[in-house]
Amino acid sequence: MKDKFYKYIQELQDSICSNLEVVDGQAKFRQDLWKRPEGGGGRTRVIENGNVFEKGGVNISAVHGKLPKAMQVHFGVKDADFFACGLSLVLHPKNPMVPTVHANWRYFEMYDSEGNIADQWFGGGQDLTPYYLFEEDAKHFHKVCKTACDKHHPEFYKKYKEKCDDYFYNTHRNEARGIGGLFFDYCKATDDMSMNQWYNFVTDVGDSFLSAYIPIVEKRKKLPYTKAQRDWQEIRRGRYVEFNLVHDKGTLFGLKTNGRIESILMSLPPHVQWVYDHHPKPSSEEEKLLKVLQKPKSWI
Repeated sequence: MKDKFYKYIQELQDSICSNLEVVDGQAKFRQDLWKRPEGGGGRTRVIENGNVFEKGGVNISAVHGKLPKAMQVHFGVKDADFFACGLSLVLHPKNPMVPTVHANWRYFEMYDSEGNIADQWFGGGQDLTPYYLFEEDAKHFHKVCKTACDKHHPEFYKKYKEKCDDYFYNTHRNEARGIGGLFFDYCKATDDMSMNQWYNFVTDVGDSFLSAYIPIVEKRKKLPYTKAQRDWQEIRRGRYVEFNLVHDKGTLFGLKTNGRIESILMSLPPHVQWVYDHHPKPSSEEEKLLKVLQKPKSWI
């Protein structure tokens, strides 16, 4: 399974990067190959200062070795070996009418003292963070997510949409990071779902990413915007940074386990503002977004 999934994310990284380069029309991804001293490594690809994408990364990694102390405590085990691989991406467009997007798909194995698989699971998802709310874009993104889910279980979309709303929430601000999507974790074999069936589900979600996001980018990337709208985008990006550094389990885990710092912080946007006690004007498009972020919404 680990070889099968790693091959999949290698091919998915190639597909996503080549399609994004076409959409941008100018910038190309810079590739950075790296090795982890404890075992494994990765292939980081970053795009910057393009026509469309101000900064973005599409990264894959496959790491293995002794389970770090922080993970031993988290999983309640001692001296176990592990393997983990995944693809993680974040794209920060230049135009505030184009939403930021985040996605990841990952697989994990843990082994007993004899090297047998003691536990294994999939995780991942994809979510959208707009700065200006176009409801048709939100509906499109969620419709694609639901279509991918419905092929595998009629309750998956509802379940993982709710998990996404719960997870990507800035509790210290009482607002969501964006308009959600899907979030799933610890997807293990059960009487109803084998690991191969979970593989098929996760890869179908991964395959849906481009059709969920690219049409939105194409529709919005040439819209005009003002300096004030750009300022709003940078203020909202600040909330994105707050979530990643305060709440995101993947970021915190990476920082606590000697992860590769450039890959971990790839998700941070290049231009951000923190304005003291900022509030948008009543009845403005900016306030409209905030009202939607304060309570999860059904988009389908």
